[in-house]
Amino acid sequence: MAGSQDFATDPRNEGVLVYLNGALVPRAEAKVSIFDAGFVLGDGIWEGLRLHQGGLLFLDAHLDRLYDGARAIALDIGLTRAELTAELKRLLAANRMESGVHIRLMVTRGQKRAVNQDPRNALGKPTLVIVAEHKEPSEEIVARGLSLFTSTIRCTPADMFDMRLNSHSRLNLIQALLQAIAAGADEALMLDPAGFVSSCNATNFFFVKKGEVFTSTGKFCFNGVTRANVIALCRRHGIPVQLRDFTLHEVYAADEAFVTGTFGGITPVREIDGRALPANLPGPLTHALRGAYAALKDEDAARGAVR
Repeated sequence: MAGSQDFATDPRNEGVLVYLNGALVPRAEAKVSIFDAGFVLGDGIWEGLRLHQGGLLFLDAHLDRLYDGARAIALDIGLTRAELTAELKRLLAANRMESGVHIRLMVTRGQKRAVNQDPRNALGKPTLVIVAEHKEPSEEIVARGLSLFTSTIRCTPADMFDMRLNSHSRLNLIQALLQAIAAGADEALMLDPAGFVSSCNATNFFFVKKGEVFTSTGKFCFNGVTRANVIALCRRHGIPVQLRDFTLHEVYAADEAFVTGTFGGITPVREIDGRALPANLPGPLTHALRGAYAALKDEDAARGAVR
């Protein structure tokens, strides 16, 4: 079993340089203090990016999400958007990377004077790490499709734990995934506090019924860049799309389903809670949206080439 983030091992990654607080260091030397707020408390934010055909895909949207998240937790990244973009490009150039690269950009509150929760005990300088790896989504997963299992762990509202914030604290989502794994599934489907279907543990969820695409309102799910792109593609191509509350009963009656994320793009779903979906994989609308999304990536890469 493997989830939507499954990938093949690439030996080139053993030799990549990692960005660590302005320095480019070998992978084995990329280390942070045990007193770092990210290690001690999960106090930080992150962003996932893709390098495709020389372009950092949808960079403005990703930076918007990163800097909005930083403001939400009163974290000063220490670099302007232009400066951070330049550092991303410097790392990619040093690793001679062109395409098929997944990037994890992580910012924590930095080293602390003591191991405790109080952010005022931080020494004042954030920790900034960028890991760029040769990493492509698994074509086997696309052909096989994902098996989802509905977890008892609920998505939470913004005033409890904001799902729209890319926080380093992911334990609730890991708990949901552990339930899915124990049930023999690939990924967890999660409900909101009212019992409506909201999200998966690492991706956003969509389903198709009678040629119409459905996804949650967005109130309790990840603020997904790919999710927003798929919704926009539906509207651009005249595919009916609804953002609303819906039940598991409606999901069980779906013709197709898929999940979205920066790494995997659009990944088909084959079954939910042991109920197989009727469409061959990928289903016709899922297939059409995968093609439209591939074209959108090419367009965006051409507009935003790193060099």
